[in-house]
Amino acid sequence: MKTAQDYLDGQLVLIDKPLEWTSFQVVNKLRWHIRQAFNLKKIKVGHAGSLDPLATGLLIICTGKMTKQIDTFQGQIKTYTGTFVLGSTTPSYDLETAIDQEFPTAHITPALIHKTTAQFIGEIDQFPPVFSALKKEGKRLYEFARAGESVKINSRKVTIEEFKITKIEGLKVNFSVTCSKGTYIRSLAHDFGKALESGAHLSALRRTKIGDFSVEKAISIDTFISELN
Repeated sequence: MKTAQDYLDGQLVLIDKPLEWTSFQVVNKLRWHIRQAFNLKKIKVGHAGSLDPLATGLLIICTGKMTKQIDTFQGQIKTYTGTFVLGSTTPSYDLETAIDQEFPTAHITPALIHKTTAQFIGEIDQFPPVFSALKKEGKRLYEFARAGESVKINSRKVTIEEFKITKIEGLKVNFSVTCSKGTYIRSLAHDFGKALESGAHLSALRRTKIGDFSVEKAISIDTFISELN
């Protein structure tokens, strides 16, 4: 059983983030329960790399002195699995917003899908989604997007170490991606659709690894809370 001093000295907790939770909400929930369990006035708690609300999977939570290691964990390569839907796009590149455009898909074959992944291996230029938490001029990009304001977004260099198609079911394409810090899988979905001379958006995403840490070793929020008491 962990003590208050253990959490203050620093703990690393692997959480399997549930769907529709923000990473910030997970941090707040865990911090509140740690404080309540040990009657602490304050304790540092942070995460090493956020996940979108519509993504699930591995979230590294650091407490106390371990928060000093957050940048180290954030910089490690990450692995995701998920699903692209071909033939349509959304402004957010995922299911946060409704479909805004549809595109032809009759020309897309399984062979073309597999072949197209090669365009995205290695270092690539990627534009972050306008519906993202990145800041520009002191505002989050999604604040501009939700207000209907246009904003110039600069591309960034990211590295895709591995991009595999694991299953194709009609317009649904399941994939696995291993990539560098700062990669947006939503943007990868959008760009993949363009490369197919069609469109695509992300319909599911799960982070399975960060460096050597695996979601298989992660626990649910409820399990963490029950182990505190």
